[in-house]
Amino acid sequence: MFRADAAFAKPEIYGALEERGVKYAIRIPANDSLERDIAELLTRPVGRPSHKPVVCYKGFLYRGASWNTARRVAAKVEFHVGELFPRVGFIVTNLEIDSRAVVRFCNKRGTAEQWIKEGKQAVKMTRPSCHRFRSNEVRLWLSLIAYYLGNLWRRLAAQEDRELVADEFASTVGEDGRQAGQARSVLLVADWRRAT
Repeated sequence: MFRADAAFAKPEIYGALEERGVKYAIRIPANDSLERDIAELLTRPVGRPSHKPVVCYKGFLYRGASWNTARRVAAKVEFHVGELFPRVGFIVTNLEIDSRAVVRFCNKRGTAEQWIKEGKQAVKMTRPSCHRFRSNEVRLWLSLIAYYLGNLWRRLAAQEDRELVADEFASTVGEDGRQAGQARSVLLVADWRRAT
C-alpha cells in the first residue's frame, strides 16, 4: 500500500502503481472542477455552530485533464468554529473502502513523518559524515537502533508509571565550563518512585 502527499499527484505514478497492483491513497490539490463535485457539502450547516468540527465525506469518480481514465476521489470537508470557509481535502485512491477510512489511512502518513522528524532530532540519523556509502549505511542503522531502543525504554517506563529523568542535568547546565554547542553526555535513568 502506498500513501503520499500532493507532490506525488501525477498520472504516471497512478498508472505505475495500478500496473503493479499496489493500493494507493495520494492527496491531490483542489481545483474548481473538484469543488463543483462537492458543492453541496461546501455550504455551512444551518443552525447554531457546533463547538466540535463538523466533518463530511464524499467519494466520487473524477477524471483530470491529463488522466487517461477516471479514478475514485475521496473528499473531506471540515467546518470549524470561528472559521469563515471550510477546510477541504481531496485524495485520489484505488482503495475499496469508504471515504472516511481512506482519509484516516492517508492521514497516517503524517504520523510516519513525525517519527522521521523525531529520529532526525533525537539521534541525528540523517547526518552521515563518511565518504563511503557502506560506512554511512552502518551509521544510519546504528542511529535507528539507538532511536528504537530509546523509544522502547520510554514506553516501558510509561507502562510501569515511571519517569525518565536526566541526572541533575537542568541544575548543572553551564557549570562545567563547556562552550555552547559542545557535547555533554546525559544519563537517563528510570525514576522508580511513583509520581504524586
